[in-house]
Amino acid sequence: MMPPKPTPRPDRVSLLQYMRLFRADILSAQPARLYRAWMAEFRTPFFRSYLCNDPALIDLVLKARPDDFPKSNRIREGLTPLLGNSVFVTNGEVWKRQRRIIDPAFEGGRLRDTLPAIWAAGEAAVARLSPGVTEIEEQTSHAAADVIFRTLFSIPIDHAIATKVFHEFRAYQRTQPILNLAAFLPLPRWFPRLHRHATLRAAKTIRSLITQLTEARADEIRSGTAPDDLATKIMQTADPQTGARFDTAEMVDQVAIFFLAGHETSASALAWALYLLALNPKAQDRVATEAATLPDSPDFAALSQLKFTRDVFRETLRLYPPVPMMVRENQCPETLRGRTVAPGAQIVLSPWHLHRHARLWENPDAFDPDRWSRDANKACAREAYIPFSAGPRVCTGAGFAMVEGTLLLAQLIRRFRFETIPGDVPVPVAHLTVRAKTGIRLHISRRA
Repeated sequence: MMPPKPTPRPDRVSLLQYMRLFRADILSAQPARLYRAWMAEFRTPFFRSYLCNDPALIDLVLKARPDDFPKSNRIREGLTPLLGNSVFVTNGEVWKRQRRIIDPAFEGGRLRDTLPAIWAAGEAAVARLSPGVTEIEEQTSHAAADVIFRTLFSIPIDHAIATKVFHEFRAYQRTQPILNLAAFLPLPRWFPRLHRHATLRAAKTIRSLITQLTEARADEIRSGTAPDDLATKIMQTADPQTGARFDTAEMVDQVAIFFLAGHETSASALAWALYLLALNPKAQDRVATEAATLPDSPDFAALSQLKFTRDVFRETLRLYPPVPMMVRENQCPETLRGRTVAPGAQIVLSPWHLHRHARLWENPDAFDPDRWSRDANKACAREAYIPFSAGPRVCTGAGFAMVEGTLLLAQLIRRFRFETIPGDVPVPVAHLTVRAKTGIRLHISRRA
């Protein structure tokens, strides 16, 4: 059975219809032709946008000349209340400085240091599950948030502040569309952005709680009692060019994006992975066989035994990339595939369409984890697979996310069998990430 895919819109709709569809769900707001097009132009009265599926164009924008294609400020408009001036939305020298401070915390052997925290969060997730019908996205959100708090601040999800942040973020998810009015209209800086009241309230509460954690950690660093986790590493890292460190306000911005990117995206991918395995029992049994080799305590070397499980997670990221679209803005006049593109155009890179492109992938809509071990797939894997972006702006936590997703998936499948419920098919929609419109319900039973 093919995994679910949104129904595309008709090829021609009015601008008002498109804005309404886009605000509700950016996936079903797109026409079917984008799954075959190398480039497509969209015109509005206020700007032009170009969706690029040509691997050569993606390489140009993300790798060859990234400074000429900074992140579009139209996308940050909807996220500013929560993310402030975080590394996810900044450009230029500000972004480069932020990455110089953040990146060392995720380099090389540092992943080994985070494994015990990820392992503990996985075991806690197993303990929370019980047989019966379960809304699985809620469970994966809980597990992913637990990972973030354990790795960032050395506290479990049942810590009082962590619990409050988690519940407030659930409220934020329900009220925040991926784009607001300023993404479509050229509004002046002074014009109100018309964020929903509930969105602003949730963002303010989350940032207040993160500030408490950050200030407490700064006190622990000064007193020499801080644990050696990601927050401590980042707060103690100086910019190698200036010697400056993040102050509290800057660190709050970064923690907010770590929580959004590290929690929301991981929760999305893990939920879809469990659904795909429920839809494909033979693949699930193969994961269970691998997972049975896991020891009962954290062991980084044991991850090398989870090759098929890792490929399941990679295939999930292909079919359901948590961040379905990325938007850049060209600073210079460009000629893209013979078409003149004026400065200020929105250059849309869509992992969702690229990963399912009919001219690039064999059987693109099918769940096929074994494709990652076939030589014929190597070119696609290299040129048409960007779940974490690519180039200088590749997600700094990409390696972390792959370890987390593979390990949590193995821990859950080792203990439980997941089965679909007849007639209950989740519909993918994109809000902050690719989630199911009404959740993902699975039947869970314990493995012998």
